[in-house]
Amino acid sequence: MATGLEILLLVLVLVAIMGVSTLVETVRPLLVNAVVGLLVLFAVQALFGLSIAVTPIALVIVALGGLPGALVVLVLSLFGVAFVP
Repeated sequence: MATGLEILLLVLVLVAIMGVSTLVETVRPLLVNAVVGLLVLFAVQALFGLSIAVTPIALVIVALGGLPGALVVLVLSLFGVAFVP
């Protein structure tokens, strides 16, 4: 027979699992944006020989913006406005 403490622990574990699941679902699009944006930046650097300074600010822009963020960083670097090594 299960005691009250065991049932309470079971409920707490289930609530924790549901919370972690919700957190992962919330963060997943940001991770996908970051990976796609970084792949675009590194592909542009490798294929076209452009040098873009990958700074923490550039990483935040790419992580939040994804592909459009990577394009913004690329254009700013091409025109020498920002992210120039």
